[in-house]
Amino acid sequence: MNVSELLRLLQTEHDETATRAGNLREQIERLTTALAETEARLVELAATRKVIDGLTPPDHAPAPAETATATVYQRIVSTFNEHPEKVFRVRDLHEHLGLPTDEPSINVTRSRLGRLVRQGLLAQPGRGRYQKRT
Repeated sequence: MNVSELLRLLQTEHDETATRAGNLREQIERLTTALAETEARLVELAATRKVIDGLTPPDHAPAPAETATATVYQRIVSTFNEHPEKVFRVRDLHEHLGLPTDEPSINVTRSRLGRLVRQGLLAQPGRGRYQKRT
């Protein structure tokens, strides 16, 4: 195999890899958009549920999972209200709230914080950092 043939093979592999990288970037962009739209819909559904729950007679008790989720959101928002200038990382927030620090729990909280950022309650001054919006 001579040098020109080796360079041609290298260029071919480079072109194929660049095309694959471009396709993956497009797929990530589509998935990111779909995720943002789905999370926004979840927020809308939660707000609708809250309004309906407010209109429901007092004898209606929310399901335990609904209460637990609402309580976690309330604790998160309360923590940021109590420490408006403090910038929290997700793991630090978990430790502050006494929540589990395993990766699945951290990821759920990261999603919750992302929703609160999109709702305008929190700011994200840096990657993985959150604080109360001023």
